[in-house]
This record gives sequence, C-alpha cells and structure tokens, in this order.
Amino acid sequence: MDTFTLDALERVRTSAPLIHNITNLVVMNSTANILLAVGASPVMAHSRAEVEEMIAMAGALVLNIGTLQQDWVDTMILAGRAANARGIPVILDPVGAGATRFRTRAVHAIMAGCAISVLRGNASEVLAVGAADIRTKGVDSSLALSEEIVAAAKDMALSRNCIVAVSGERDCITDGKRVFRVGNGQPLMTRVTGIGCGLSAVAAAFCAVAPDAFLEAVTAAFAFYGRCADLAIGVSDRPGSFYIAFLDWLYSAGKNEITQGLKISMEG
Repeated sequence: MDTFTLDALERVRTSAPLIHNITNLVVMNSTANILLAVGASPVMAHSRAEVEEMIAMAGALVLNIGTLQQDWVDTMILAGRAANARGIPVILDPVGAGATRFRTRAVHAIMAGCAISVLRGNASEVLAVGAADIRTKGVDSSLALSEEIVAAAKDMALSRNCIVAVSGERDCITDGKRVFRVGNGQPLMTRVTGIGCGLSAVAAAFCAVAPDAFLEAVTAAFAFYGRCADLAIGVSDRPGSFYIAFLDWLYSAGKNEITQGLKISMEG
C-alpha cells in the first residue's frame, strides 16, 4: 500500500482533479483549503440550476449533510444521478446521521436516489444508516470501533455495494470482503472543525485518480491524511497551530515522510 499511496498522491498532485462538493456551510472554506493543499481543485456548488453542468467537469462528487435543508437533499440526489451517469465516484459523508429523524431519512433518501461509491463517517453515523437504535451525539462518534462494528461495516458494504469507511482510533475501510485498518492520525484532529469532512473530500480526490480501485484509494487517503496529522503533532499540540501545520504537511509531505510512518494492515 505504500507504493499505491505514493502513486495516487502523485496523480492527484499532477492532474489536480476537480472535486465537486455539495457540503455544509461550516466547512466549505476548510474543505477547499484541504483539497488545494493536497493538489486537487475544489468547487462548492449546491444550486440545482448548475450541479449537473458542474458534474460534467468533475472527477468526483462529495455529498455532506452537515448543515441540511430539504432542497439540498433534492439537489444532492440530482447531482448523484448525474455523477452515476458519467461514472464518477460519489462519496457520502452522513454528518450527524442518527441524531435526528430528518438527517437519517435524508441519508436513506440519497442512497436510494443514487448509487454511492463510498460511505465515510464515524461509527455511529455510518451505522445509523442501517440501524434505527443508533444515536449520535452531535457529529461526534458515540461508539467505539469494535470488532462487532467492523463486522457490521462489512455487511453494510456488501448490502449497499459500496466502500464503507469508518473513522476511529484504528480506521476501518472495507468492501465487504477485504478490510483495511489504518492506525495513523491524532486525537487532536477532533478538536478542529472540518478535519473529518476534509477527509471525505481527500478520499474523493484519491478515488478520482484510481477509478478501478476505490478500496485501495480510500485506504491510501486515510493513511496519508492521518500520517500528515502525525507529522503536524510534532510541530504543535494546540488546535489552531496544529491545523496550520497539518495543511502544510498535506501540501509538502513526500516519499520519505509518508513511507516511514504509514500504519496500514489488511484483515480478511
């Protein structure tokens, strides 16, 4: 996976894929900056009047329900169908799913209305998609990433025919048959708004340049992203300056920094 990660990152940096984000109002700026630092080209377009036209230029689509309105759900489905028609990956970040009936129903409507390539969130968000008794506290995970949850993620990946990527102390990325675990990352990442949403966007960028290997692409994105956080913590252990250092490492991390510290294992 080290070679795959480096190759995918190089393709992102050289081809600058356009990543179309229909994302939440809180993280638009940080998501754009994260994508730019990695080498991708971000666009934030959520008007029904232009999403289909924008998709025609994009390499991947990110749907993020963080600040949700019903008309945005309709637009997300429209954009998702346009992405499906063009064969580009659709990454869904179900922010806060399980916290309210509206959010949970919205995720179900999006997944029923278009084909999702990657479902990326924390444990309670992801499992809320398929389990009515899961409750989410805000947008933070209320569940540890146990082996039972990994097994549930595998089942969901098979039943939904998509990659399921669950963030945690050791991230889980699965297609239902194979499971990659990633140990890179820092607890301080949870103290900066938008870093999780940024991961969904970076996963989209990696998928855009690896259209036949979404499982490996998402795993590589998680590992690279977490590795940059590991490097940033060496610069600062305070949220504001940590975030700046994190952006800098997303921009500048090269072969030596990446391969010396990736923590990827495969199960199953």
